[in-house]
Order: sequence, then structure tokens, then C-alpha cells
Amino acid sequence: MNAEGINKAALLLMSLGENEAAEAFRHLAPREVQKITGAMAALKNVTRGAVDDVLQDFIKEAETQTTLSLDSKDYIRSVLTRALGEDKAGNVIDRILQGDDVGGIEGLKWLDAPAVAELIKNEHPQIIATVLVHQDPDHASSVLECFTERTRNDVLLRIATLDGIQPAALRELDEVMTELLSGTENVKRKAVGGVRAAAEILNYLSSQHEESVIGNVRSYDVDLAQRIIEEMFTFEKLVVLDDRAIRLLLREVDSQTLVIALKVGPPELRQKFMTNMSQRAAELFAEDMEVLGPVRLSEVEAQQRKVLLVARDLAESGEIALGDKPGDAYV
Repeated sequence: MNAEGINKAALLLMSLGENEAAEAFRHLAPREVQKITGAMAALKNVTRGAVDDVLQDFIKEAETQTTLSLDSKDYIRSVLTRALGEDKAGNVIDRILQGDDVGGIEGLKWLDAPAVAELIKNEHPQIIATVLVHQDPDHASSVLECFTERTRNDVLLRIATLDGIQPAALRELDEVMTELLSGTENVKRKAVGGVRAAAEILNYLSSQHEESVIGNVRSYDVDLAQRIIEEMFTFEKLVVLDDRAIRLLLREVDSQTLVIALKVGPPELRQKFMTNMSQRAAELFAEDMEVLGPVRLSEVEAQQRKVLLVARDLAESGEIALGDKPGDAYV
């Protein structure tokens, strides 16, 4: 979910009753709840026009009254308690509104990446790898960005070669992080880590760091590095998207960004985007491509990454599929 989407969601939920907002939160992932409630807490001097614009995007008829006059912190506290229950919501509310820590590996999902990195930076790389495979890929990637190159490379290699965690080890680790398994005795060996987990995290890493990490893995095991690359969803693999997904991307991506991104890449991908434009838009796009002068490769890669981030946001929200059915490899 991009910044605009987060702000719209925050405005919409502040416009709903507590019961309806709580029901919506039940269907969101921890990171989504954190982002949206953070935006809700930051809302100030919201105009009726802004609310109307958001409501028109989601419903046919705007409500005549909103609840934006409520204190945002009280509203968030009430909604999260309804949505998550008192036990889980208590710590989460403190973290979001006051910045208090939340314990447990699961609780790390509610912390910002720098806070997680600070918490685990002095742990053994194997411990860091174990913690990160329990986070969402984008969150784990952001945490990795906070480490030194040496640590980042070491941790990703360990993630790629991790095929499971014994319950006793996980319990011991979580006791340090505080009560993830809290009394659960019958826990089976959990299959986490591996090539796919490493690839999903790398999908969100910057190009510079991505190259360094892959290079480190390649020096350890050439075949392993290749398998990770094959699992990653790269810019060139956008060509496998269906026409509907391409049109959604065209709606969300700035034309100039796409022009630069497509300067390097397979011709069939460029054609696929143009086929899904109107005739006039395709003509203008072709003209822009023709007059585009020399562009640094680093800039092309930066624009390609922007397009990929939009694609991943759309995939995360369920609007498109990136061919990521469990167990399937990208083709």
C-alpha cells in the first residue's frame, strides 16, 4: 500500500463508526495496521472536501456526518481494542501512540525497521536471520538496509540456507524477545527460510545492496545464487502479467518513470505496455522514447525499481498477482 493509499484508508476509517473500522482492521496485516493507524494519529485539520474526495473513491454516496471530531488517539484505542482484543491491542496501542516497545518476535512486526535493527544488531547473524524470516519480506528488507554490508550479506546467506527451526530453539529465542509461543508446548518444527524467503526479501532491497548480497551468496554457492535470482520477481518478468495488471500499473505509474524504466529491457515488455495504452497515449509514449537522450544505467534501474514497488503494492493489496502461488517458481 503506497503513501496515498495509506492516507486515504486512514481518512476513510476515521469517517466510519468504530464497529465498522474494527471489522476492517481484522482483515489487515500488522504492518498495514501500523501504517494506517500511524496516519490516523497524524490527521490534523482535515477538511470536509478532503473527506468527500476519499469517500467518493470508496462509496457512491458520502455520509452526511463523520466522526473526525473525535480525539484520534481515543478512537484508535477503542477501534484496536475491538479489532484485536484487549491483550494484543494494549501493547500495540502503546507502541503506535506513545512509542513503547512490544515484545516477542511477532511483536517486532509492529516496530519500525530501525528499531528492530537496533534491538538485534548485536545478536549472532544466525539469530538475526531467524528473527527476520518471521517478518514480512518488505519489513525484513528494511531491517537489513540498516546493517553493515558484511552483516547484511551474512544474514541473507543464512536465510537462504535455513530450512527450519526446532521448536526448542524457537522457544529459547522467543524468551529473549519475550513470549511469542507463550505456553504452547506442542509446536512442530517450523519450515521457514530457504531460497524463496531470501528472494522475497531481496525483492525489496535496493539495487546496490542486492548486487552485493547476491555476489556474496555466489562466492559461497553459485547454484544457490542462481536459484535465488530465479525466484526473484525482476522488472523483466513484468512481461508475464496479464493485460488487466498492466493497465493497473499504467494507472499508478508516472509516464516519464515508465519511459526511462523501459529504455533497457526486452522489447516485448515495452510492446506489452504500449498495447494496453490508448492509441494516442501509445503514440505519445513512442515519441517520448525516441527523443529520450542518454540515461545513466543507475537511473534506469532506479525507475525500474519504482515500477516494481508499485507492482508489489498492487500485489500486496490483492489487485494483481505476480505469479507467486505457493511452491510455484516464476517463469
